[in-house]
Amino acid sequence: MKGEQRLTRPAQFKSVYESGSSVADRFLVIKAMANGLEISRFGISVNKRVGNAVVRNRTKRRLREVLRLAPLLAGRDFIVIARQPAAEIDYHQLEKSARSLLTRLRALK
Repeated sequence: MKGEQRLTRPAQFKSVYESGSSVADRFLVIKAMANGLEISRFGISVNKRVGNAVVRNRTKRRLREVLRLAPLLAGRDFIVIARQPAAEIDYHQLEKSARSLLTRLRALK
């Protein structure tokens, strides 16, 4: 994943949080907003309630890989927020959860 495909600035996160549409399940919340660009960008948020630094970083690595392989809608910014049970599931369950939420986001379009 390239650096241009990531949301890095707090202002970018804030705009998606404030005006983006969201879908959620037990493990993840995905917020999305049109960005006016030809590429999709995403950010990952994992709260301290999910676990210690090792657990949070492992969860982020898994989510980055899921998003790298998932077909994203072009021209959108995404924020993926991991809920506490996301740290306890395996990669395939996390992938299934993310793909179903991305499909639901396409339907909202």
